[in-house]
Amino acid sequence: MSENKETFTEKKSTRRNFLKNSGLTLGGIVLGGAVTSLVVKNNDGETTVADPHSSHGTESANFNRALMFFNIEQLLTVEAAAEQIFPKDENGPGAKELLVGYYIDHQLAGGFGSNAKEFRQGPFVKGEPTQGNQSAILNKDLFTMGVTALDAEAFKLAEKKFYEIEEEKQIELLQKFEAGDVALNGANSKDFFNLLKKMTIEGVYADPLYGGNAGLEGWKMKRYPGSQMSYANIIEKDEFVEMEPKSLSDHQ
Repeated sequence: MSENKETFTEKKSTRRNFLKNSGLTLGGIVLGGAVTSLVVKNNDGETTVADPHSSHGTESANFNRALMFFNIEQLLTVEAAAEQIFPKDENGPGAKELLVGYYIDHQLAGGFGSNAKEFRQGPFVKGEPTQGNQSAILNKDLFTMGVTALDAEAFKLAEKKFYEIEEEKQIELLQKFEAGDVALNGANSKDFFNLLKKMTIEGVYADPLYGGNAGLEGWKMKRYPGSQMSYANIIEKDEFVEMEPKSLSDHQ
């Protein structure tokens, strides 16, 4: 799904040509849109007190802003990258406001980050394109390498961190990663990009219990009801019934 190059102003006007250019679709439909004091422990084991986002995000009792894997600068880079994949527009909030960075942080700190449910005995042979990443590198290590590379490429381009450069340059670098044109240590930058893209969309639409989808705003954009206890009172209705979405934690 491709289209002619537009100006940066035009690129920002919808949710988003970047999604189209990167092939970020599900069943042929572009994702996102109208259809729809902090204790911080980083991955080096250091603990600090900080809150870089004390005012962003929609109120919810169920998402957790405590970092478990990233340090603050890694979080800022991940948020900036995720925002370009799922940007804020007239339809609703983007990945940053939905706290997708925290969802990704929590996933990498847990079993998903260490590939706990995958067979890890090898041999590790390069797979077909349809099979995705088949390397021995753990998800958390691939993600760390990718974030480091994003900052390194941004420094080459503008002597700044990725989250500090202009959005147009951020998109340019992400497309470079998607094409597999950035060397990672034993990994492919396209595998990192695909992992980032996958986890960004998960963070937008997952139950807020897992750290993203702040205030259920991702579901509200899709008019998705979330975790309702029962549909008995509307099951026989012919018309669409819009319901206020509920999180799993709303039933506790």
